[in-house]
Amino acid sequence: MKIIVDAMGGDHAPEAPVKAAVKAADELGVEIILVGKTDDVEKELSQYSYNKDRISIVHADEVITNHEEPAKAVRSKKNASVVVAANMLKNNEGDAMLSMGNTGALLASGLLIVGRIKGVMRPALATLLPSAKGPKMLIDAGANTNCKPENLVQFAIMGSIYMKNVLSIENPTVGLMSNGEEEGKGDELTKATYPFLKSAPVNFIGNIEGRDVMEGNADVITCDGFVGNVILKTVEGMGHVVSDKVKGIFTKGFLTKLGALFVMKGLNEFREAMDYREYGGAPLLGTKKPVIKGHGSSDAKAVFSAIRQAKKFVETNMINEIENNINVMEEKVND
Repeated sequence: MKIIVDAMGGDHAPEAPVKAAVKAADELGVEIILVGKTDDVEKELSQYSYNKDRISIVHADEVITNHEEPAKAVRSKKNASVVVAANMLKNNEGDAMLSMGNTGALLASGLLIVGRIKGVMRPALATLLPSAKGPKMLIDAGANTNCKPENLVQFAIMGSIYMKNVLSIENPTVGLMSNGEEEGKGDELTKATYPFLKSAPVNFIGNIEGRDVMEGNADVITCDGFVGNVILKTVEGMGHVVSDKVKGIFTKGFLTKLGALFVMKGLNEFREAMDYREYGGAPLLGTKKPVIKGHGSSDAKAVFSAIRQAKKFVETNMINEIENNINVMEEKVND
């Protein structure tokens, strides 16, 4: 299996992607193709002892920054690392691709180059969030801001397929994000989507509210990308605040430091449960081949988790699962 990694994307590139690639090639038994500026990538690789049969470099001398207009940059920068990676994936030179760079550029590359699965109206970013009951999926997390009920139904179906196949959750529950649990609550999109989801081939449990996200009351949370991105950034910010506050409490003085020794195991377990690095990246569900977006601030641990996630994505044949359910989607949505 070959995983294509954009070595120039993200705040810690190329250091983090290269370090993660070396570990993944060794521990996961996959081949990694690092796409980026050859001199920079080789300089990082020279620090490690690695299997040269499992790591290769494809040169790309341009990078799309976070300040560029994504679609325009993808069209004009033909030799940008994310564009080269997407073309390689399209041409079957790898089984999946991963980038920690400009989110819009990755989305544009996924749509314009890799392409949509026939019948999928809009691919969606599917992010795993920590909760009191384990990781839950938020879909869409920012790819589509103006949606129709049909889009949210497809998000729910694709998210359910992912949770069943990749996380082994049998019959995952689906909740529709709203400002109240009652069927009549929500904006026009939410109220229009509710009856579609009731008849869709998913385990729909009704509306859920903001507090339900962290309590883990739904395995899949479906919403438009505007709402999803606000939820995502709120959860990330809360995680940082809670971590800093807890650290501050236990480092105030001698007695609190002593107390920390007795609860250190529990604190470490809590930190791991809330750590986005454990969950890898956000798959762009609905593209013809696996495309995964890593967090922009990903360190080597997070990139490694995203590579592991890409491997699982390929192994579980997710693309075929979605393709095989397209007719069901269309029939249910059009009933």
